[in-house]
Amino acid sequence: MGRTTCALFLSLRYHSLKPDYINERLKLLGKQYDLRVLLVQVDMKDPHHSIKHLTRVCLLADLTLMLAWSPEEAGKIIETYKIFEHKPPDLIMEKSESDPHLKLVSALTMIRSVNKTDASTLLNNFHSLENILKCSEYTISMCPGLGPQKAKRLYNLLHTPFLKSEVRKKTGITKYFEGK
Repeated sequence: MGRTTCALFLSLRYHSLKPDYINERLKLLGKQYDLRVLLVQVDMKDPHHSIKHLTRVCLLADLTLMLAWSPEEAGKIIETYKIFEHKPPDLIMEKSESDPHLKLVSALTMIRSVNKTDASTLLNNFHSLENILKCSEYTISMCPGLGPQKAKRLYNLLHTPFLKSEVRKKTGITKYFEGK
């Protein structure tokens, strides 16, 4: 795929017929490339055992394992690697949000059943996480798009202590949590 990057393609069906094939190819390859990708086409009904074995091989041989479920998808993966061959790593890295509002929306959407619209609605109505925490379950349920079930789940999650009561007693921070 480039001067410092290579990919080995392997069909799981072929791997089940000739399990030593990939080890032979890796011996021939040696340590010639900085980035080595094992591109595996999943073309079996029950691939779990084979993928588990190939994951071990990749960990031991310093390979990046990529899975594709069709030849077209495998081709697209190689094409994407080729496109980003001379691009800096930060171009494909996850961007971290710097806007506090976007950070709060992102944090609230980590809660199961709270989507971006719900998070934005909560922040538009209550203006801060602190104000959301002060609200009752009923007040939260009055927000558009947030019904009683979603409000109850959100309220319970936001008011559940991070530590179990036994841990709080052992560490002496019970008074802090109880506001005493």
